[in-house]
Amino acid sequence: MTDSSSSRKYQLCTYCVMDTSDPEITFDADGVCNHCSGFAELAANRWFPNEEGGRKWAALVEQIKRAGEDKPYDSILGLSGGVDSSYLALKIHEAGLRPLVVHVDAGWNSELAVANIEAIVEHCDFDLHTDVINWEDMRDLQLAFLRSGVSNQDVPQDHAFFASLYRFAVDNGIQTVFSGGNLATEGIFPASWQGDAMDVVNLKAIHKRFGSRKLKSYPTINFLEYYFYFPFVRKMRTVRPLNYMSYNKEDAMAELAAKCRWRGYGRKHGESLFTRLFQNHLLPKRFGYDKRRPHYSSLIVSGQMSRENAIKALEEPLYDPTELETDISYFCKKLRISRQDFDAILAEPVRSHSDFPTWERRKQLAKKAQSVLERLRGRKVSVYS
Repeated sequence: MTDSSSSRKYQLCTYCVMDTSDPEITFDADGVCNHCSGFAELAANRWFPNEEGGRKWAALVEQIKRAGEDKPYDSILGLSGGVDSSYLALKIHEAGLRPLVVHVDAGWNSELAVANIEAIVEHCDFDLHTDVINWEDMRDLQLAFLRSGVSNQDVPQDHAFFASLYRFAVDNGIQTVFSGGNLATEGIFPASWQGDAMDVVNLKAIHKRFGSRKLKSYPTINFLEYYFYFPFVRKMRTVRPLNYMSYNKEDAMAELAAKCRWRGYGRKHGESLFTRLFQNHLLPKRFGYDKRRPHYSSLIVSGQMSRENAIKALEEPLYDPTELETDISYFCKKLRISRQDFDAILAEPVRSHSDFPTWERRKQLAKKAQSVLERLRGRKVSVYS
């Protein structure tokens, strides 16, 4: 298979649509990739789109209710206005839970995202707290990441989102953190395409080299907090309820529209103007990564899409040319850079997150300590991350 944007030839999995744009992909004798086999292993232990999942979810709901009886909130949920978090909010509401809903505004919300958040919160009668990130901090961080040449440009937004969410959980004595992450639509994603969004060592190293000002109030989480304080001292746990349901994205959008006046974005991550341009233009143009591939592959292995239809969908353009120019113009204006600056950034050398300091060594040591603790206690020790 030849990439239409270059002369590069990619080997394509015979079962899904992942290819060798993931440099770490491997294939078995039948041409099936390691992502497909990896999904099968994960699904066997973590995916329950059946009656068993319903029982697990019901038991979990009762456990959360009992733990939160004497508290204003029994859980916390980050709400972006996207399909996953919006549908999860609806299901949490229907289960009778009382989450504190947090939205982190990093400066790139589309008007439709704001409207969808309002519609969901109104329908569910949830308390919403919006945490607005200092724009000058966010702008400088995002420009630093763009100049760095690393592939995961969503790190500044993602880290701020999780840091804010965990802080609100601690401040309100909440132990259950709901996540819209799920195997049905996100079960496949190449690790080589992304850096660790929680790795504050990496984030600060990139900003130190390419940023132009000190960060004043940007929220961060350090290694000890993330791997020890939150899971073991505060006893916080992440719960992914969509893995206990037969979660179909098209059906979810229809249900949200019918019940909550929620409206679709037309494309994945349309709720964030930054992510829309990054994933649909910067990532494929600069790195050769088309995020539709892991998304469609996830739908294939979860039975929501045929491989034939995925291949046809991949032939469609990522952007309408007029819409692309409009988005680039807005992007440059928002970040206060010229179109020439934008083009120069795209021409910068591509780098790996590992070209900068990371907390990976500390993480590996923590995992070794976890293994020792599991052997001593004779049972698995799960951590927040």
